[in-house]
This record gives sequence, structure tokens and C-alpha cells, in this order.
Amino acid sequence: MISIRQKQQKAFEALKGVLHITNPMQTPKITKVVVSVGTGSFKDKNKNKIVDDRLAKITGQKAVAKTAKKSVATFKVREGDLVGYQVTLRGARMFDFLDKLVDVALPRTKDFRGLSAGAIDDMGNYTIAVRENNVFPESADEELKDVFGMAVTIVTTAHDKAAAKALFDYLGFPFKKGDESKKGKK
Repeated sequence: MISIRQKQQKAFEALKGVLHITNPMQTPKITKVVVSVGTGSFKDKNKNKIVDDRLAKITGQKAVAKTAKKSVATFKVREGDLVGYQVTLRGARMFDFLDKLVDVALPRTKDFRGLSAGAIDDMGNYTIAVRENNVFPESADEELKDVFGMAVTIVTTAHDKAAAKALFDYLGFPFKKGDESKKGKK
């Protein structure tokens, strides 16, 4: 099986006709992956520690605790309260995590029918919502009582949606074949 790192190294030859680029330096590439977990509803310190430990196991890197920047009375959040964890992956860890996400975790997701291409933003970045952390192989079966979701943001050097979509298609991201949400609705 060819990894995402090997595919990205050969992306210029594959994408030069599609994107009309002439220089290998114009080829879009993945620069970093940001994995973030919100723990705003967890008031229990023990659950925050569980989220921190599992995120470190899944990504292979220690998570950074994120705190609230200002108080919001409606959400019962005070300035300085812990609201989540974040991990920024680059280099070999980034490619290992992406291989695990695309090849193992996404196929294990319940009722997975493909990723939505509409989540690619105008800057060429892509955010994937993973609803349950137990789709990753590092999560043991006995840890099913404390399941949390995460957001995985893949940051690229693409300048628009079309270039990012072409890169993700070439790298093997499983996108939906058609927009199934609009079928059958009038």
C-alpha cells in the first residue's frame, strides 16, 4: 500500500495536467494537521485527564490544553477555564496520522458513506469531524463509556477549493461520489 507521504512526493506528475501547473513548487501539499477536542461540558477533572491521555495515544504527541479567552455567562464559562485540547502534527507524525485516519479510522466509522467535499474552505483547508474516538485502533474496547468527538483540520498550500479537491482526490481521500443529501428532496 502506498502511503500519503509517497503520493504527495509524486503529486506534481499526476496533477500538472489537472491544475495546469508548470513548476513542481506550485504543487499543493499538506503542511500540517490540527486535531482539536472540545471539553467544555466536562466539569470533572478526571474526564479531562482521560481526553488528554487518549488524544496523546491517538496522535502520538502530547496535547496542549486550551483555555477560555473571555467569560461567557450564557455558557457558564469563565476566563481561564479549560475548554479543550489541541494537537498540531507536522512531518512524519502528520503522515502517519493521515494514513491511519484514511485507511483505518474512517472505514470503521458507523454508517460511513464518504467525506463531503463541501467541507473544503476557500483557502484550500479541509476539516473532518470524527464523532467517536473509538474508531482509532489505540482506543481499547473497555474505554467505551467516555467517548468524545474531534475535529481534524488538514492545512494545505492550495490557493482554492479546486486545487485542494484535486490534491485530496489524488491522495486517496474517500469522497462521496455524488451529493446524496439532495437526492430525493424537492
